[in-house]
Amino acid sequence: MPSWSQYREIASSRGALAFELYVVESTLAKSPQDVQSVLPQHLEYQSEMEDAGRLFLAGPMSDASGEEMSGGGLIIYRASSMDDARSLADNDPMHQSGARTYSLRRWLVNEGSISLSMGLSAQKIKLA
Repeated sequence: MPSWSQYREIASSRGALAFELYVVESTLAKSPQDVQSVLPQHLEYQSEMEDAGRLFLAGPMSDASGEEMSGGGLIIYRASSMDDARSLADNDPMHQSGARTYSLRRWLVNEGSISLSMGLSAQKIKLA
């Protein structure tokens, strides 16, 4: 099995996008009430990261059934390294408070599609 950097080069050389992102799976560590109490600060931090161009996508996760909230979330950062991404995750008030813990992994985006519809006069954007 090649190393991560070797695989990234292989993917790129065959014409894949090879766009590297960092995925944080944030999991419940305390009570749902603890999560709710720090949620405003967490959302403010997410907004700051979005404005800074560091937050790619983020949102809550369901449980395994797909029917219930898990208290966790998925956060995808644009970062220059694992250490940089870890710093972003560590500085999230949700993780600082201990309401959630997280795991961090690199993600190499090679395939897929994104559809974007923009209504200019209505100033609306729809992501599909």
